[in-house]
Amino acid sequence: MFKYFTTTIGRLRLLALLEGISLLVLVFIAVPAKHFAGNPDWVRAIGPVHGVLFLLFVFNALQAGVEQRWKFSQITWKVIVACFIPFGTFYIDYKILKPLQQS
Repeated sequence: MFKYFTTTIGRLRLLALLEGISLLVLVFIAVPAKHFAGNPDWVRAIGPVHGVLFLLFVFNALQAGVEQRWKFSQITWKVIVACFIPFGTFYIDYKILKPLQQS
């Protein structure tokens, strides 16, 4: 568990998990509750949290790319684009970040 806090890739993996979960909660729970049930409270609560996690993920992805000397055209852009796609951060964590942390 401590590996998530001690390395740049570990922190990025943790942020990927949190950002992915917040996006899924926002898209599949909060927004439907707002539009179909007329209850915007979930969006008001989850929206800013997701926004902060999104920005932290992007900044940490750029930081990891610089520190690890990733080629932008090969790794960094894939990691950043993943946060725009539901389930994208989970896929990137499994396919790119986890193998990088283990090596």
